[in-house]
Amino acid sequence: MSVQDENKLTKIKNSLESRVVTLPDGTSMPRIGQGTWYMGENPQMREREIKALQLGIELGMKLIDTAEMYGDGDSERLVGEAIKGRRDDVFLVSKVYPHHAGLDMIAKACENSLKRLGTDLLDLYLLHWRGRVSLAETIEGMEKLRKEGKIVRWGVSNFDSDDMKELWNTTNGKNCMINQVLYHLGSRGIEYDLLPWQREHHMPIMAYSPLAQGGSLRRQLLTDPTILEIAEKYAVQPLQIALAWTIRSNNCLAIPKAVQEEHVLANAEAAIIELTKEDLNRLDEVFPQPTRKMPLDIL
Repeated sequence: MSVQDENKLTKIKNSLESRVVTLPDGTSMPRIGQGTWYMGENPQMREREIKALQLGIELGMKLIDTAEMYGDGDSERLVGEAIKGRRDDVFLVSKVYPHHAGLDMIAKACENSLKRLGTDLLDLYLLHWRGRVSLAETIEGMEKLRKEGKIVRWGVSNFDSDDMKELWNTTNGKNCMINQVLYHLGSRGIEYDLLPWQREHHMPIMAYSPLAQGGSLRRQLLTDPTILEIAEKYAVQPLQIALAWTIRSNNCLAIPKAVQEEHVLANAEAAIIELTKEDLNRLDEVFPQPTRKMPLDIL
């Protein structure tokens, strides 16, 4: 490795260490982690996916997010293989199905996730989305898992502002650490009410699909003239600008997925980019902030 490459890697690691999100319990986390949706489902990609996750860990993207839903457990098995011998370097997140979130099933669901991941402890356990089980029952189950030492902390996913308010006013609901929602330049609806509410209550968000999942929105992030001009200014790729935008504040942690090592590196490099007020104003013109309440975007 050349001196130039070594200097670049050092800069990436330093940026990830210094640009953090702080959870309500005081735990700090780099603003960029790693998502794993659809990973582990293709045996031919397995080795590449494992290496990609391991490279991300080495670069400092220590949060890895998975779920029992992803590939019916295949993603958790892949993550378990990737973190073998590296568990202490990883902040491990998994999610429980809503229909497994009652007192009769949540302990078993968590145990199954732990087995697939090859660990005895989750750093963070999320309710994947809201279902028919009452919030009070799910919270009771989460608190029980915490007291038993199966999870360190818990949170939610795909909760809108009304859901968060109800959660907050439920017994032990204030122990929620984070809300994982869809958020990127082309999906800014949460900025109208959910994001301000969470900021007021000192609870960060975890942005999934921060580079858009695909289709026309992702093409726009790759081809928009304003993004291209800003990317040229920083000598980076357009999607790195989009990711830098998502982590522009200290209350948002993004979890992009990457399978190829060059994409892992590109995601990590986004931590170096600190957009100026002028950059942000220009992006606001192309991708405007919401002016009214929007339905929560969910993939």
